[in-house]
Amino acid sequence: MIHRLTAPVVLPADPECSVIRDGAVDIDEHGRITYCGPASEAPATAATTTAKQGILLPGLVNTHAHSPMVLLRGMGGDLPLLRWLREVIWPTEAKLQPADVHAGMVLGSVEMLRRGVTTSAEMYFHAEQLADAVLTTGARGVIGGPIIDLPGLDWRALLADASKWIDADGLRFGPGERIELSYAGHSAYMLPPEALGAIADEAAARDALVQIHVAEAADEDAAQRSAHGSVPKLLDEVGLLRGRIVAAHAVHLSDEDITLLADRGAGVAHCPGSNAKLASGIARLADLRAANIRIGLGTDGPSSNDDLDLWEEVQLSAMLARLAEGDATALTASAALLLATRGGADALGRDDIGALEPGRWADVVHVDVDDPAFATGLDVPDDQLLGNLVWAAGSRRVRDVWVAGEQVVADGESSRVDRGRAQADVAAAAQRLRTT
Repeated sequence: MIHRLTAPVVLPADPECSVIRDGAVDIDEHGRITYCGPASEAPATAATTTAKQGILLPGLVNTHAHSPMVLLRGMGGDLPLLRWLREVIWPTEAKLQPADVHAGMVLGSVEMLRRGVTTSAEMYFHAEQLADAVLTTGARGVIGGPIIDLPGLDWRALLADASKWIDADGLRFGPGERIELSYAGHSAYMLPPEALGAIADEAAARDALVQIHVAEAADEDAAQRSAHGSVPKLLDEVGLLRGRIVAAHAVHLSDEDITLLADRGAGVAHCPGSNAKLASGIARLADLRAANIRIGLGTDGPSSNDDLDLWEEVQLSAMLARLAEGDATALTASAALLLATRGGADALGRDDIGALEPGRWADVVHVDVDDPAFATGLDVPDDQLLGNLVWAAGSRRVRDVWVAGEQVVADGESSRVDRGRAQADVAAAAQRLRTT
C-alpha cells in the first residue's frame, strides 16, 4: 500500500538542490520512498494521501554527536577543550549509570527530532542504552561506544565488546533498520597506534563504519603530529583510512592531509558550532569541498555546543566559510542545506538516507511556512525560497517528522515519548551527578 505526502514545495536534496513545486512523496508499506516529484506526474498507486502546507524535505543527518550529554549541558562552558574534558566532563562521566545514559539519549533524540534531525551518529558510553533510546523515540542512529585508553577502561575489552555486538546483532537492525552499529575510536591522542590498528582490522572485517575525533584542537595531537607528521598520516599508517571512516572536526589539516583524506575516500563531520565555542578553530571547509571530500555537519555534544539543532550548523557552516575565505559566495544556502542532508549521508557512507529518492528510507520533515520568514510567500525564485528557509526560518517551524514512513513528530511534539517526562528524568539524573 502506498501512502502519499504532498506539499506546495518539495526539496528532494538531489545534487542540484532542486525545488519541486506542488510535489509528492510516495512511501511504500516498508517505509521506503517509491516516488518523489511533481504531484501531477505521480503514479496512480497511492491508497492514502496526507496533504501538508509548506515544505517537505529529507530528515537532516547529524554526523557527529554525543547526545546523552544533555545531562551535562552547561557544565564548564567557559573552558578550552582539554581542560573542559579533564577537569569537568570525564570526572562527571565516571559517575554515569546506564539508566542516566538512556534518559539522556531519549531526551537528546527527542530534541533532534523536533528540529528535523532524523539520523545522528552517536559516540557515547553504554551504547546499548543509546540504541534502545533511539528505538524508543523512533529516530535513526549510528551507534558506537567509545574505545578509549583511560584508567579503569581497557581499550582491548571495549573493542572486543563492539565486535561481539556486531557479530550478534548485525550491522543494522530494528524497524526500518533504525540502528547501525559502528566502531567509535575516540582519537589518536587517547589511543596508542596499536589500538588504532586493531580497530581498523576489526572494522574492515565487518565493513563497519569507524567514528573518530581527528585534529580537533591545535594542542591535543601535538605528540602524534611530532611522531607521524599529522593525525591523518597516522590513521593511514595503521590502516584506518582504508575502510569506512568519518573524521569528526578535522580542523587542523595541512594541504597534504586534505589530499590524503580525499584519496582514501574518508568522510568528514564538520562541527562549526562546537569548534567555535571551544575556540578549536575554523575547519578549511572550502578546501575540503574543493577536494571533493564527503562532508556532513555535526553538532558534537550538547555540552560543547550547547544544543542539538543542526539548522544552526547549516547557518554557521556558511557564515564561517564566508568569513574564512573573505567571500560571500564561498558556501551558498543550497550547498549548506545539502551538507546537512545528502552530504551527511554521504559522509557516513549511507546511500539510503539523506535524500527523497526512490529506494531510500522515507525520513521526511515538514516545515510549516506560517511564519514571518516566509511572509513573501512560496512563489519566489528558488534561491530566495532556499535562502529564507536556511537563513530566516531554521528549525523553528518544523512541525511533522516521519522516519521510515512512520510519523514520530506531530505538530511539533514527539508522538512516541512524553517530553515532560523525558525532561524530568534528565533533571533527576543530573541532580544525582551534581551531588554524588
